[in-house]
Amino acid sequence: MDRSRVWTPSDGNGQNGKITFWSYCVICCVLLIYTSSEKIGILMNSRKLGNYSFKIAADNIGTIRPLEKACHFNKIYQLGDSIADTGNLVRESPFGSGYPFAHLPYGETTFGFPTGRCSDGLLMIDYIALAAGLPYLEPSMKEDGNFTTGVNFAVGGSTALPKEVLEAKDITNPISNSSLSVQLDWMSSHFASICHTKEGCRKMLEKSLFFVGEIGGNDYNVPFLEGRSMNELTALVPGVVQSITNAIKRVIDFGATRIIVPGNFPIGCIPVYVACFQTNDTAAYDEHHCLKDLNNFAEIHNQLLKASIKKLKKDYPKVVIVYGDYYNAYLSLLSNARSLGFDENALQKACCGTEPYDCSGGKLCGTPGVKACPRPDKYISWDGVHSTQQAYKYMTAHLLDSIMPQLKCHSSAQDA
Repeated sequence: MDRSRVWTPSDGNGQNGKITFWSYCVICCVLLIYTSSEKIGILMNSRKLGNYSFKIAADNIGTIRPLEKACHFNKIYQLGDSIADTGNLVRESPFGSGYPFAHLPYGETTFGFPTGRCSDGLLMIDYIALAAGLPYLEPSMKEDGNFTTGVNFAVGGSTALPKEVLEAKDITNPISNSSLSVQLDWMSSHFASICHTKEGCRKMLEKSLFFVGEIGGNDYNVPFLEGRSMNELTALVPGVVQSITNAIKRVIDFGATRIIVPGNFPIGCIPVYVACFQTNDTAAYDEHHCLKDLNNFAEIHNQLLKASIKKLKKDYPKVVIVYGDYYNAYLSLLSNARSLGFDENALQKACCGTEPYDCSGGKLCGTPGVKACPRPDKYISWDGVHSTQQAYKYMTAHLLDSIMPQLKCHSSAQDA
């Protein structure tokens, strides 16, 4: 890897191009404020979601190893970004109804209306909840939310590092200031409202599952798109991982006993990155046509995160902390595309939106006149950044197969 290389976005033809403000946004969690006669259905339709929780068709969880019998989790708590946000960003922002993902075709596959999820349907956290026999997690900002079985604090576009730390490095996040530390403060307030002593919280949370992430990707996206060098990007990694580590310690202090900490995806395989940084140098690509240097960078983050988790396990021997391998879960889709039913000619194309996904002239999913493909289940990528429901389903199955033995729940886990 050439660490001094400046990552210059392409114009879509292998030539250097001009990156726009919207390009920052499309990576973090697609943003484009526009006026439309189509009214957002999120707030009106959010009450319908409860009706779906236990009525999902059997094939939606047929490939997923159930957590219910093995672990008996009664609550799930989620921290993170748009990979897990089930409706916070659209409620946090006064311009919520202007986000593309607040409009169809987002949400069309399962719900028939947009929910604030950056996909055509369910996310991995939704499948995790189903596998645990629990309803979907309500976004923490939902005013009439039912939080008896957990809360989703994830916000699209959020970062691991606080706003002020990023700004000191001349990095501005255009999407959300609800960084990991902010979400943890929300979590702290939530627990203070339902259990009034630390011991009471520990007792209440002893059968809860916590997800700390996936988060950190948005800390890197803006500097990548600004053309910072790999050395500059790599210098960010220790701070990002330390922020995640601090978050793990804090949820342990709340009373968490089982924690899943996902790593970064192979970003060199994500369509928007492939489109933005395409090159005529064939040696830059691997067998999946992923950009090797970008994947190597993701692995730097993941290896440092795994090392931190290993140390935390020694420091907190009574707490189960499991690394969530999103990197290989995504690669498994590419390696097994045919058997999983994906279109092998569209592995790095989005079902919704047009290339190069707003690096230079592309049209974003959810904006006027942009339609989705007729078969989202044949695509891995939904909008160039986020995955389809079908991809998330298979990634969840891969993840659960990996983490079940490590969660140390119950002997029946092997029979689930």
